[in-house]
Amino acid sequence: MRNEYGFTLVEMLVVLLVISILLLITIPNIAAHNKNIQEKGCEGLKDMVQGQVVAFEMEFQTTPTIQDLIDNEYLPEAPKCPNGNTLTIDSEGKVQENGSVSQP
Repeated sequence: MRNEYGFTLVEMLVVLLVISILLLITIPNIAAHNKNIQEKGCEGLKDMVQGQVVAFEMEFQTTPTIQDLIDNEYLPEAPKCPNGNTLTIDSEGKVQENGSVSQP
């Protein structure tokens, strides 16, 4: 009688084939949602910075710039969206996404 421990080569190849098919299905699906994920992240960041603008306006009765928010410790650093765009504050105190910035 033979002791059969482990897997045969054919069984291993079948498992690798199944894993490869699953990867081929999921990777393009994730890549397709990448832009949507970056947009949602930027929207969340804009909302957070808008909240800090309102808090600054309540305390100092003036519309801040991004540098004012950093200097007064409302923000730790200049906000940058996941897609590389920077945020600015217009004269009415609305936070807006500035044009795209080249990423390294």
